[in-house]
Amino acid sequence: MLDLRRPSGLAVIFLLFCHAPQAQAQACVVHTQGEHVDVKVCQQNRNIPESLFKSGFCQPELKGQKVDVTYVDQCPSGAFGICSNAHVDGMPYRQDIHYYGVASDARFLKPFCETRSQGEWTLP
Repeated sequence: MLDLRRPSGLAVIFLLFCHAPQAQAQACVVHTQGEHVDVKVCQQNRNIPESLFKSGFCQPELKGQKVDVTYVDQCPSGAFGICSNAHVDGMPYRQDIHYYGVASDARFLKPFCETRSQGEWTLP
């Protein structure tokens, strides 16, 4: 699904982390597709005001990528890893990010979760 050996895949993951938090008591599934990239994450809100969620926090703008966002009450099962209590850069907000697709991608996502996002990597 996602080939993180290619820089474009890593760039998509980084942008999703930094620019797509979600709303209180809500979640969003973000599916991004482009050349050599197919990423699916779900962001479960912890403390982001609903108005910020609805105004675009779950709407990453990724040039050259097709982005499909679905709002749900909670993230679906089937994730290979979860970054719990992840910090949103430059903001006082926290979220849980669920990752779907290729489980071996955890070798990149776990260190990013624990260092950059100050979160805790958990297995579902």
